[in-house]
Amino acid sequence: MSHNPGFLALVNAAKSRIREVNIDQYREMVSSGDPHLLIDVREESEWSAGHAAGAIHLGKGIIERDIESKVPEKDAKLVLYCGGGFRSALAGDALRQMGYGNVISLDGGWRAYQASGLPVAK
Repeated sequence: MSHNPGFLALVNAAKSRIREVNIDQYREMVSSGDPHLLIDVREESEWSAGHAAGAIHLGKGIIERDIESKVPEKDAKLVLYCGGGFRSALAGDALRQMGYGNVISLDGGWRAYQASGLPVAK
């Protein structure tokens, strides 16, 4: 997918302020039992078509509104994913600004997750 330059500039700025992990690093988190909450920030239709097993859904359009009710602990480790890693970076940056200090964006997002063989759900 080709993205507009303004969007890419916004994403790159967000990525400079947050932590990212690739799918291999995420697999290591899972296999080592590193406690975290996996959050899918995609649209409802994307979530309904399939998502990471054990994830919760807080779409990018509502995550800032609902995160404090769902995850009141500001030090919780949150791993966010979207389709490829752009929306999750933007959402992660917003959560960082809200005081969440341990937010991670999954680079490669859902596409990388699916290709990894990790469990999925519908």
